[in-house]
Amino acid sequence: MDVPSSSFKDLLYTLLLKVGVAASFAALLARWAVFRKVLFTEERDSDKKVKLMIFLTPPLAIGVMLRLVGHPYRFADLMLEGSFLLGLLGGRVVGPMGGSLVSLPAFFNHEWLSTPMAASAGLLGGLVRQAIPDKEEIWEFGPFLFLNIPRWLARLVKHARGSWKMLPLAACLTLELGRQALTHTLPARWLFSIDAHGPWLFALLLLATVMAVAVPIKIWNNTRTEMNLEQHQQLLLKARMAALTSQINPHFLFNTLNTVASLIRFDPDLARIVVIKLSNILRRLLSKDETFVPLRAELDFIDDYLDIEVVRFGRDKLQIHKRIDEHTLEAFVPSMLLQPIVENSLKHGLAPKLEGGQIHIRTSSQDGRLMIASMNACASSTAPISRWRLRATKGREL
Repeated sequence: MDVPSSSFKDLLYTLLLKVGVAASFAALLARWAVFRKVLFTEERDSDKKVKLMIFLTPPLAIGVMLRLVGHPYRFADLMLEGSFLLGLLGGRVVGPMGGSLVSLPAFFNHEWLSTPMAASAGLLGGLVRQAIPDKEEIWEFGPFLFLNIPRWLARLVKHARGSWKMLPLAACLTLELGRQALTHTLPARWLFSIDAHGPWLFALLLLATVMAVAVPIKIWNNTRTEMNLEQHQQLLLKARMAALTSQINPHFLFNTLNTVASLIRFDPDLARIVVIKLSNILRRLLSKDETFVPLRAELDFIDDYLDIEVVRFGRDKLQIHKRIDEHTLEAFVPSMLLQPIVENSLKHGLAPKLEGGQIHIRTSSQDGRLMIASMNACASSTAPISRWRLRATKGREL
């Protein structure tokens, strides 16, 4: 079925709306977390392919139905472009199946070539996907890729080396040329197309077809890039948390075991208490699920750690003083945050001093930030050893 354009402005308006519908359609789908996961996985199993069809085919079919409602809505028909996208993302099976489903409203409207054309477009998209060795090159198919055609031709002539990035572009142009050829040679109403009179209008039509495929890919590629960055940030955070949880010095374990061995002879009850506290520490170290914990839990962990150190140093040489603001106890902090702070106070502040000293732990909340300080005090001086400033929060984010 040929739909003549009344004027250049009418055609330009229709094609701009067509590209705009494709962009809006892609942006809307990118907001769904499930769809983003499907995009993020390049090698898709059967479940993800089915989800891809579920997300793409209903909106595309609705666009075909809107076009059937009346002439003003012909820009909503993205049957050919959507079928090709299904094949390009899902493969040789998803493309023809999804294209056939999208074309059903047109087929039932006696456009008999709509289903074979949509299935062929999906199959062509799947073959293009299969032919490209590096699937990441599919995502480089952008709206302005056609500007690289002169450079690609020059490289082809000089080095006899092509570019896989141009394959989706050539496939889009082939599909539109094939649709135009069929609508001009077969009976009317067998296949829908937007007719363009004149070479410039026809070139504009080809450009709109390419844009209707390239713009969604560009939008979804930006989504994939954001997801990649988010994933790397999560991996970095896990690495930092793993570094914190591995802060326990092996010498601490050796010294604690030696302390237990000596206590067993003259104070078995105290040795039992030290073993229990050491087991609590090891249980916490082996627990990898909690990245952030309330400050209350972190202070409980430090109590076990310091109780062991008090036994090692002696109660007359190591005293612990805490000044904790009650309002800070429910603030979330990285797991194992306080242990290296307190260890630095012991190692660099008190361990070299024969007379021993005191450890002061202080927390406060100032201007929405959690202040944590660990100080050592000896007979001659009092010096801050470690101080952390964190944004106070009730949730899991710092």
